[in-house]
Amino acid sequence: MCRTGIPAMKMIEFTKMHGLGNDYIYVDADRFDIEDPAAFSLKWSKQHTGIGSDGLILISRSDRADFRMRIFNADGSEAMMCGNGSRCVGKFVHDKGLTDKTEITLETLAGVKVIRLQLEDGRAVGATVDMGTPALESREQVVSPDGTLNGMLLIGGGREYEGIFVSMGNPHCVIFVDNIEAVDVEKAGPELEFHPLFPERANIEFVQKLPDGSLRMRVWERGSGVTRACGTGACATAVAACVKGLAGRESRVLMDGGALDICWDEGDGHVYMTGPAETSFEGQLNI
Repeated sequence: MCRTGIPAMKMIEFTKMHGLGNDYIYVDADRFDIEDPAAFSLKWSKQHTGIGSDGLILISRSDRADFRMRIFNADGSEAMMCGNGSRCVGKFVHDKGLTDKTEITLETLAGVKVIRLQLEDGRAVGATVDMGTPALESREQVVSPDGTLNGMLLIGGGREYEGIFVSMGNPHCVIFVDNIEAVDVEKAGPELEFHPLFPERANIEFVQKLPDGSLRMRVWERGSGVTRACGTGACATAVAACVKGLAGRESRVLMDGGALDICWDEGDGHVYMTGPAETSFEGQLNI
């Protein structure tokens, strides 16, 4: 049988990891070169014909920090930052012996972040990440006279929501509601993500304050849709709740995938996020 013209295969090793169900495909980019990561993420993130994930994260050495993280959403767009992903990167590099540090610096498009690992029996099980200083205004990320968003947003069906803009390096619109279960996130989320106020699009968080003081959050992530958790979204939610007087400087944010503990430190103004990181499985792809 003639086999002329069949392209050569290239093998890539990957690790599937998640932080509270926010799952990505992780690849050591120093070992495996992915020529078109946007197309790779778009193809292999699909649930039925790919690996199934919220996107792709490439890990490599950095000239500015210990490691560098590049994030590609399930739609192929490149993200600036991922809180759940950064905890998993910390676990990846430590558990695979790429570093023996328990405090790791990580270069992202939103700046250099610091990850402090939590270990059990020598393996990383979670981390606290210094997410930096939040911004409540952004001339680049919001189209409004003063660069802030505090008005009413009209969405499909004529329903109005009051949004608070918070940037954690990436744009978020936090919306507080009385009954989060009544929100149709799959309908409202994409309409707000692409709202004309957001030239870079936005992550959308719907939040309800619970009787015990915790914050119940559901999220529509820019470029990925509904996800089970969003680390930067949890940080933005905690900041917005503090600004509105609904919470203090420390909050527990409950998402579909579990809880994150968020502290907006009054001393340095940084937001600190604490939560788990888990490995689902590892595999190889011929591409």
